[in-house]
Amino acid sequence: MFQLDMRSRVPIYEQLVEKLKDLIINEVLKADEQLPSVRQLAKDLTINPNTIQKAYRELEHQGYIYSVPGKGSFVTPPSEINKGEKVKKMKQELMKLISEAIFLGVKKEEIVTLIEEAEQSVKGGEKQ
Repeated sequence: MFQLDMRSRVPIYEQLVEKLKDLIINEVLKADEQLPSVRQLAKDLTINPNTIQKAYRELEHQGYIYSVPGKGSFVTPPSEINKGEKVKKMKQELMKLISEAIFLGVKKEEIVTLIEEAEQSVKGGEKQ
């Protein structure tokens, strides 16, 4: 499914959260698709099941997945994700990052180019 960097300073569960969010955002994992069980994913990645459980809890808290008792965890349909609060938080984070980039000398044109590249990657490379 994906690789985790065991040497990274980023905690494994955070890496797992980011990888799964990326798969959900890029629609590799579709709405209502079942995620691997905690035990199976722990076995596949050779990491502690508690780490997987922590990542799944965080993803559920953020609204990317939902749990069905006795059935497992599933990808939340995009229409059900609480976008308002997420967008507000993301804008605040973007403002911090852009401010820091400008402070470090990144030109406005470079930032705009990065935004356009991100937009193309989300749209699957479609040209408009």
